[in-house]
Amino acid sequence: MSEQNQPLLIKRYASRRLYNTETSDYVTLEDIAGIIRSGREVQIIDLKSGDDLTRQYLLQIIADHESKGENVLPIMVLTDLVRSYTTQATATLPEFLTMSFEMFRNGQNQMVDKMSSMTPMASFPGFEAIQAQQEAFLKAMTSGFGGWAGASSSEEPQEKAKDDGQDLDQIKQQLADLQAQLNKMGK
Repeated sequence: MSEQNQPLLIKRYASRRLYNTETSDYVTLEDIAGIIRSGREVQIIDLKSGDDLTRQYLLQIIADHESKGENVLPIMVLTDLVRSYTTQATATLPEFLTMSFEMFRNGQNQMVDKMSSMTPMASFPGFEAIQAQQEAFLKAMTSGFGGWAGASSSEEPQEKAKDDGQDLDQIKQQLADLQAQLNKMGK
């Protein structure tokens, strides 16, 4: 297995300092967030006990970003997550979230593909730079979603739809369906 396919091992010492075992230096939470955004998975282990602390640190990274005003998670979603810990939704929520983020990522990939295939846009000067920025943004948005972040779709490219708006309509419908499901779970 190549180095990039294996999770990067981070060891937490008793002093609570985090040590990158590949580069042999100490890292911060922001360094770890950058590693994850670049597409690499991480595993954080307590050196003394051997406990896996990855989930705890990923949640801390999210909390830090949210507290800095980088609000990605709406209050209603956070409220529903808190409620799910006291309901029977706890068993189904991880699977639902995984499927939701996969649909989100696939929808974004379809949108990028659609924009790439639109010949009128491609004729504008600087289109390639805009497209590269959009792809980098989408990668940054989707690369930090835990275990499913590194999963790439191995599906063959879909046939081009006759109506260019058809894929966008499908994405809108999927998002509306997700919102309806979230609203049901909140009740």
